[in-house]
Amino acid sequence: MLGAAALALALMAGPMAGPMAGAAQAADAVRVGSKLDAESGLLGTMILQMLQANGIPTENKIQLGPTKIVRGALLSGEIDIYPEYTGNGAFFFNIDSDPVWKNAGAGYEKVRQLDQEKNGIVWLKPAPANNTWALAVRRDVADANKLKTMEDFAKWVSGGGKAKVAASAEFVESPAALPSFQQTYGFALRPEQMLVLAGGDTAATIRAAAEATSGVNTAMVYGTDGAIAALDLVVLADTKGAQMVYEPAPTARAAVLTANPKIADLLGPVFASLDAGTLRTLNAKISVEGQDQKQVATDYLKSKGFLK
Repeated sequence: MLGAAALALALMAGPMAGPMAGAAQAADAVRVGSKLDAESGLLGTMILQMLQANGIPTENKIQLGPTKIVRGALLSGEIDIYPEYTGNGAFFFNIDSDPVWKNAGAGYEKVRQLDQEKNGIVWLKPAPANNTWALAVRRDVADANKLKTMEDFAKWVSGGGKAKVAASAEFVESPAALPSFQQTYGFALRPEQMLVLAGGDTAATIRAAAEATSGVNTAMVYGTDGAIAALDLVVLADTKGAQMVYEPAPTARAAVLTANPKIADLLGPVFASLDAGTLRTLNAKISVEGQDQKQVATDYLKSKGFLK
């Protein structure tokens, strides 16, 4: 897979003035990558723009590929920095059964320590936004039944509440998903309370809840889905940690941070400002409204005073 990543990078780099020019470019510029999805592209673009605005030469490798390609490119030194999710450390280091990943702070410290020691990769401070599996309820239903947390939802369902959930087969069947919610919070949904949709597209489950398709009022979501904000659903807080925490953070090669020590200070306040509600709103601008990713990043950074 690393060969594929190297080939992709070579093709994207384009013609250079010559071998020495290419070497100088590689030595000086910080190569900023991201995964293919809209949120990763948005976060990678923010990193790129912050570095460019503060005099750090960059190369744009945004939306380079899926996790395996982008992570491999970072480990092999083909890119220098990209946004990754803390919970993925569980799979990078084959310790996904460790309960540490269900605690935001502890999971971050675990992956930060392991990646620094084993790979020379530094995890900068993450955004306080958890892009993990969650349940979201139509606002009218949430307001009428005072539903804010999974505990509230469990009491409502157990008391005869007329919940109906749109979800993928994976969400319904995977022990880490709905069964984990049910075991943690002590409730059980009957088969007739679930609408299982083909595939795992949360846009479809969110739309089903918003439109009350077949009586659906609750949707399987990822915590920072843009459609949540666009269609006004209420995400139920996972107060007991049924799910692993996936907070986005810049991950960078230690040598690059040593050569550019102000990167951490530049990116820290940006990521600290990106709570779940903010990311949902920004993601909606891209995935729902069709706005340009670069412009959304620029507008946000300027609105917060990070860019002039």
